[in-house]
Order: sequence, then structure tokens, then C-alpha cells
Amino acid sequence: MIDREGPVPPYRQVAAAIRARIASGEIPPGRRIPSMVELENEFGVARDTLRKATKLLKDEGLVETVTGMGIYVIDRTGTPPTK
Repeated sequence: MIDREGPVPPYRQVAAAIRARIASGEIPPGRRIPSMVELENEFGVARDTLRKATKLLKDEGLVETVTGMGIYVIDRTGTPPTK
């Protein structure tokens, strides 16, 4: 749940939630993170907020965009993303 009144901006809260899923292995390397529509429904935030969150994760080197497929957790083993 996003705390809209708290000191942490919503996009950082979303990024932290996705980062925690990656760290726990819930979203393993090489797997796609939920789509923007799925994330909108889950977190109840605007798409622009989600773009900021995924950009933050990209800047941290955790995820990458695969054109036409979605956003994937970077697999350090070099295995290409799977559908």
C-alpha cells in the first residue's frame, strides 16, 4: 500500500516494493516484472509514477526494457529474457 501522506514519494515506494521482490527472489533474474497495467491496479498510482519507479530501478541496474516484451530483471548470467 502506498502512503500518500508520508515523506517518501510514491514512485520511491513502488520502486522499493519491486526492489524487495527482486531481492527476495519473488521476481527472479531474467523474469519480467508486472506490466504497467498490473502495477497500476496493484498500487493505485498513475502511470507516470510507475515510469519514475521503473526508471529508478533501471538507473540502479536492476531492470532493463526489452523492446516489445516488457521490463525484465537483469540476469547477470547472460541468459536472455524468456516470455
